[in-house]
Amino acid sequence: MSIAVALAKAEDAGLDLVELSPNADPPVCKILDYGKYKYEQQKKASAARKNQKTQDVKEIKMRPGIDTHDYDVKMKKVHEFIGDGDKVKLTIRFRGREMAHQELGMKVLNRVAEELEETAKIEARPKLEGRQMIMVVAPK
Repeated sequence: MSIAVALAKAEDAGLDLVELSPNADPPVCKILDYGKYKYEQQKKASAARKNQKTQDVKEIKMRPGIDTHDYDVKMKKVHEFIGDGDKVKLTIRFRGREMAHQELGMKVLNRVAEELEETAKIEARPKLEGRQMIMVVAPK
């Protein structure tokens, strides 16, 4: 129908003429309460945002001489973070003379990578940045 007829019908009903899809041929319009329509659109957008999962980067710090129980506790947390869909940044901090034995830190990170082989992919291989060795893993 023509725009004038549609506007007249909308005014008779006490509602608004709302253009829903302007790119269609012919454009699609509907007679409805515009305030209520905007409110429903806002609610839909809010629900979509609420259900959206953002991926965080969690950090786990270790030392090159980490003991087995401490390592197991840290790995439990890593598995938990990956299970939640978050990336994990593993940091090995070297202090004092530990810088002379960087292979120990590399050994720890390789052990972590081996353990996470099935559940995660290595996003950033271990690399030394100053006194820290950093590796990033993400869920598969």
